[in-house]
Parts: sequence; structure tokens; C-alpha cells
Amino acid sequence: MVNRSSVGLGMDGPSIRPRPTRVTAAERPKAALASPLIVWAILVAGLYFGREIFIPIAIALLLSFVLGPLVNYLRRWRLPRLVAVGLTVLMTLGIVGALGTLIGIQVADLVGDVPRYRATIERKLDSLRDSPAGRMTDYVANIGRAIHNAGNADTQPKPAAAPPPPAAKGEPPSERKPMLVEMTATPPSPLETASTLLSPIMQPLATLGIVFVVLLFVLMQREDLRDRLVRLAGSRDLHRTTVAMDDAAKRLSRYFVAQLALNTAFGVVIGAGLYLIGVPNPVLCGIVSALMRFVPYLGAFLSALLPMLLAAAIEPGWNMTIATAILFLILEPITGQVIEPMLYGQSTGLSPTAVLVSALFWTWLWGPVGLLLSTPLTACLVVLGRHADHLEFLDVLFGDRPALTPVQNFYQRILAGDSEEVLGHAELILQHCSLSSYYEDVVLKALELAARDAARGVLTPAQKSAMRGTLSELIDDLADRADGPVGGAHRDKDPADVCEAEGACSPLPVHPIPGDLPEGWTREGAVLCISGRGFLDAAAVAILAQILAKRGIGARTVPFSETASARLSRLDPGAAQIACVVSIAHGGEPQHLNRLIARLRQRMPAVPVLAGLWLTGQEERRPTFTLDADITARSLHEAVEAVLAAAEADATVAPRPRTEAPAPAALAPEVVGQGA
Repeated sequence: MVNRSSVGLGMDGPSIRPRPTRVTAAERPKAALASPLIVWAILVAGLYFGREIFIPIAIALLLSFVLGPLVNYLRRWRLPRLVAVGLTVLMTLGIVGALGTLIGIQVADLVGDVPRYRATIERKLDSLRDSPAGRMTDYVANIGRAIHNAGNADTQPKPAAAPPPPAAKGEPPSERKPMLVEMTATPPSPLETASTLLSPIMQPLATLGIVFVVLLFVLMQREDLRDRLVRLAGSRDLHRTTVAMDDAAKRLSRYFVAQLALNTAFGVVIGAGLYLIGVPNPVLCGIVSALMRFVPYLGAFLSALLPMLLAAAIEPGWNMTIATAILFLILEPITGQVIEPMLYGQSTGLSPTAVLVSALFWTWLWGPVGLLLSTPLTACLVVLGRHADHLEFLDVLFGDRPALTPVQNFYQRILAGDSEEVLGHAELILQHCSLSSYYEDVVLKALELAARDAARGVLTPAQKSAMRGTLSELIDDLADRADGPVGGAHRDKDPADVCEAEGACSPLPVHPIPGDLPEGWTREGAVLCISGRGFLDAAAVAILAQILAKRGIGARTVPFSETASARLSRLDPGAAQIACVVSIAHGGEPQHLNRLIARLRQRMPAVPVLAGLWLTGQEERRPTFTLDADITARSLHEAVEAVLAAAEADATVAPRPRTEAPAPAALAPEVVGQGA
């Protein structure tokens, strides 16, 4: 006996589908989940235990993005690659050595002035203790100290006095005199002295040497490394992979060069400002400020600490400290909120959460150096995720682009039945594209997703009802919105560029309203918009009627229930010029539409029928199914174009004098003369 649940119908008759084995159904998901976790655990462990090697390599790779344009510039002067790379590395090594020497001189000068700074700080602390706030602080501290001492006195027993040591028998007690011992240190040998002096700087020098050796080889073997990355990323489509890698390298180079130049300029301006204010060691403060700007979020605060402390230590008053704080409060917002977006767009292309999480992760992994490298390293991972299919999850996790597309976002919100969120989503997208393009590229595509889920049987009746109600409210709320071209801040830009940048929708052509529409097409009911039997067809019909009304054409919606055989005789065609049957179908051929078209022709034989069948997931089957209609349209755009073409053809064949009839009620006055 064969189980019915395991029988399927094939081309040659019934066929028995194999039952899923226990390995396929249970063990494979666990293995698929455990395998990436094991790989990532091994990678993290390797980065942690091998940080002495990986930190110099990471610094060298980031420097290669910065120095790559300089090498290319020198190559344009007909210099050999070895000479160009050598000059670039030597120049970089000279700059790093000069900065290190300058920092050492400034730190030595700062250490020599510490006693003078200490006296000033002690006087300021004494003055603070004499103030009301200082006295209140001392009072609270004394209360806490008294409570702590009282608790210790109650809980700890008093130690007993130790008895004196017993004297020897027959000898009187006598006091033992202390013995003086002099310790003389052996003078260190020259080798020990050199080791003591050089040991603190041996590790930084070794790291610096590894960085420049790796940098030299990376710049020399740049094309070879690119080819190997292309092979790893995917060699099946070499053109696409090569273009992606080159684009990623150029983007990262521009970003790192711009960031380095901006942070350097910030440090120079801060150093000059501190010099004018009178803060000591302004060069050191400028270098620290430039380096701290690589640290996300906390960098600006940390860079202001050192100059403010120095200002407070050198001056008895507080004027210099306040002036230093004002300098940072003015320059940091201007740099971060005005200059950075002008130079390289939206900063790093990372989400704020990703910047914070990456800073914590790399700091835990590599310490303070990881904090400085966290944002550049994560930016590299995001760029790789945008161009490599296998690493796309990195862009999803850390990128600043929305996790869901506008279509998916809209479907998720109508699925929840939240009409306010749906309207807010529409208002946001309609700032960048017209109403008709929003309906075409967002709403109707989201309805296709809903039709797929309905065909799979995963939507409950309550969810379908919530979708219908939410869509009806949205269409009613957008009834008064003009369907014109993109305006506002993007008026002078290409709509395609705006929509691509904003991640919204692609614009549809804007067609003007025909100037000589026949009077019959402007009356209410000139176009009968009849819905199919699907639960989303009524919303599609309402959208079509609204877009037609904004072009001056009178449209009337007719539900599917009014076209049944028993009730079709009650349908009054009135002044109908064309009947539009619209359906959003998925899975199977909608034979009911042909039956509906046949009934309409019996009822209105003189009215042409337009069938708007917007199939989902059936692209390969469209040629096999034909509709018995005068005109067919596969999208909202085609349906509107067909109706406008029919109206213009009617005006050409039978011209009528234009009347001064008022515009339809659904058409706003400012919409006249505009199109979709």
C-alpha cells in the first residue's frame, strides 16, 4: 500500500517521491550551522594568537591603499616599478622617522616641565577645596570614612601584645644592638646598559621593520596579488570580478587618502590654534589629535583631553582651558558634519552599530592598535562584501545600506497591518520618485511577493484582511498627491541617479495629459477598472483608477463580485469607452479571466477590453497562455499607456471641440498639465 502523501503526478503518470532521510532532514542543518562557526572561531583564534604578525601585515595593507596612487603617479614619469616603489617607501619611512623624532622631543620637553605643572595643579586643587563644592565633597568623604572605620572597629578584634622573648637561663636580659650592613651594586656592563636603553623600543622597531618589508612586497607584487584575489573571488566571470576588484581598490584608496589628508589638516589646525592660545607643546597635541580622529566616536573626546590638561596645568586661571575647549567644540563638528560628507560622502559606508561593534571587537583582539585600525579594516570588509558574492553577508551586517529592499520593507509592513508605518515609508520614498513609479516599482512588486505567499498557502485569512485594509488606507491617503517628476532637493539631478543613491525606486517616464481629450473620456466611468478574483486584485484596480484619474480620465472601479453571471446584468456600462480587467496571479493559468472577458463582451459588445494580467513567477510560461482581449498589458505602466493611446486615437479619429468642463473631483488643480 502506497502512502498518498508520497505520491506525485509526473509527466508520465504517478511517481513516488523519496522520503527524506534522517541525515538530510536533521543532521545537515546542524552541520551547515556548525561548519561556519568553527571556521570563524579558528579565524578569530588565529588573529588573536598571531597578532604580532597580523598587525604589521594589516598596517602594511592599509598603507598600500594610501601609497598606491603615489606609485602610479611616479610610474607615469617612466620610472621603473622598483624605483617608484623604493622612492615611495623611503619617503614614507622618512616621514614616520621625522614624526617619531618630533614626538620624542615634545615628550621629553613635556616631562621636564612636569614639576612646574604639578605645582600649578596643586594650587588649583587647594582653591577647589576651599570652595563650597570642595567643602561639601570633603564633608561627604569624612562621613564615608567614619562609617567605614566604625564598621572595621566593630568587626575586627584587637591584636594581643606579643610577649617579650625569654632570656637565657642564668643570664641577665640584655638589648641586642643592630648591625649595619652596606649593599654595594655591581656597575652594569656596557652590554647591559645598551640592553636596558634599547629594550623599550626594540618591539616598536621590529614592528616598523615588518611593516615596511611587507609594504615593499605588496607594492611590488600588486598585480599578482590582485590576480590571486580574482581567482579566489571567482574566475568564471573574469570581467565582472576584475572590474569589481579594481573598483573596490580605487574606492578604498580614495577613502583612505581623503581620511588621512583630512585628519592631518585637522591636526595642523588644532596645533596652530593651540599655539595662538598659548598651550605648551602644540605640535604634540596636534599629532595626537590627528591620530585620535581615526578612533570612532571617542576620538574627538580623547584628542581634547591632553591640550585641556596642559592648559589647566600652565595657567592659574581657567581662561586658557575654556578657550581650548571652544576650539575643539567648533572644529570637530565642522570637520565631521560638513567637510567629511563633502570629501567622501557618508563617512565610511558603515552603520553606526557596525562602527561601535567593530571598535570593541578589534580592541579586544589587538588592543589599542586594533582600536585605531578598526574602522579602516571594517570598511575593507564591507567593500569586499559588496563585490564578492560569498562575502555579501559582511555588507549586510556592517554596511550602512538598508537591510531590506524597499519592496521587502513595504511587504513586511503591510503584512503586519501597520498603516502608519506604511504611509511613513511611502512619504520617505515619494521624496525621490513620482507616485506612479512608487506604485509600479514598490507597491505592485510587494503585492507579487504577497501573491507568492498566498499561492504557497502561508497567509492566514486575518493577514489577508489586514493587507487589504492597509492597502486601501494607503491608496486613499495618496489620492491628493500630485503624480509629477521628482522635485525638491533633487530637482536638478537625474531621477535615475537619485533613486539609485537613495535605494528607492526607478522613475517612470512622465507623460503629459493629452490636451485634446474627448469629452467622453473625461466623464466618470469612461474607463471601467474591473478586478479579478484574487484577494489583491482590488488594490491593483484602485491604483490603476487613481493613476488614470490624475491624467484627466474618468475611471470607475468594479469589484469582481459585480461581474458574476447572476449579477452582470445589473452592471451599467454608462459612458464606458474601455473596460480594463486587472489581476495579479501566481501559479497556474487564470482561465477565469477569459470567462470574465467573454461575459463582458456579451454585456458590452461595443466596448473594447484591456486585460492587465500581472503574472508573478511565471515569466517562462507567459507565451503559452493568451488572453482573449483586445489589448493586453503586463504592468501598470503598459496599462496606462494603452488607455492614453486609445484616448488619443479617439481624439484623432473623431475630434470634438474642447469644453471648459471642470476637472474630475479626484484630480487636484495642480496636477492639470502634469503626468506620471
